[in-house]
Amino acid sequence: MNALLLAGGLGTRLRPLTEHLPKPMALVANRPWLEHLIVHLKQQGIADFVIAVKHYPEIIQNHFGTGEKWGVRIRYTFEKALLGTAGAIKNAEPFLDDRFLVVNADIVHEAEMIPLLEFHNQHGGAVTIGLTTVDDPSHYGVVELDSQGEILRFVEKPRPGEAPSNLINAGIYVMDKRVLRHIPKQREVSIERETFPLLIERSEGVFGKTISGYWMDMGTKERYRQIHWDLLNRAYRLPHLGHQNENGIWVGQNCDIDSGVLFIPPVLIGDNVKIGERSVIGPFSVIGNDCVIGKQVRCTETIMWDRCYAHSGVVLNNCIFGYDLEIGAKHILHEAVMSRAEVMQA
Repeated sequence: MNALLLAGGLGTRLRPLTEHLPKPMALVANRPWLEHLIVHLKQQGIADFVIAVKHYPEIIQNHFGTGEKWGVRIRYTFEKALLGTAGAIKNAEPFLDDRFLVVNADIVHEAEMIPLLEFHNQHGGAVTIGLTTVDDPSHYGVVELDSQGEILRFVEKPRPGEAPSNLINAGIYVMDKRVLRHIPKQREVSIERETFPLLIERSEGVFGKTISGYWMDMGTKERYRQIHWDLLNRAYRLPHLGHQNENGIWVGQNCDIDSGVLFIPPVLIGDNVKIGERSVIGPFSVIGNDCVIGKQVRCTETIMWDRCYAHSGVVLNNCIFGYDLEIGAKHILHEAVMSRAEVMQA
């Protein structure tokens, strides 16, 4: 069984961070989320991947290549125009096994796949949809299940109080390849509005099973921040956070940190980071690899990607900075979200 990772979305709600970057390549704990996802799935026995790409595909290809670095096999499918979830699956048909896994690559989770696969083998239907629970289902597609776990219907974005359940599609599917004959070629196809209702109508067997563990769609800046705060609070765990110097303070390799720096946990510092004297970092700050933080910098609730430079006296609160940003001395920034390299002059 191989896995199809859907990485072709434009990520419009995360702009400007995703203006020139595929959304699954956004950094989570100083590594692209897509890298974390591949490692997570490999740990569960999946070593053959197909990645569906559209928006800046060369960034994903150049980073992963054939997958040799991670001990996996990676192939790619390309969308000339956006095809939707079902259309992207159909486009990958030549690469897919008779039974395959599909994962939306922009959702941060720690779901275990073995229970989904075992349930799929038991019920004998065409599809098993991984489900997760949410407090407010009015922003999602909600499912109604029978007692055996078979999905009876989908309700898209129900009004408050009208949802048949609080179970939503988690963007993780186990599929038999016979599903693909129900998906038209070379056009945009919604899997929830078209494919799944059609499969239910034709009694192909669409089942749902609740996944356990953390789940968060990183589609907005607010959720992207929350993913990091949850990580620092240990609501979920990722490998390779670096050495934990003290409770809640992780520091990477080859860092040059002045003895007068104050860390207020939780804080995550990447590799090769330099921080000047009397700076205060945290709480809830993530500093990327190869960043330089000047003297007397105050950095709270801020996510900084690789190779950023904050000059002396800068005050940062609740900001997100993409790659290669330079923040001029003595600037005070609150809730700034920036992605392109630019120098902010004092």
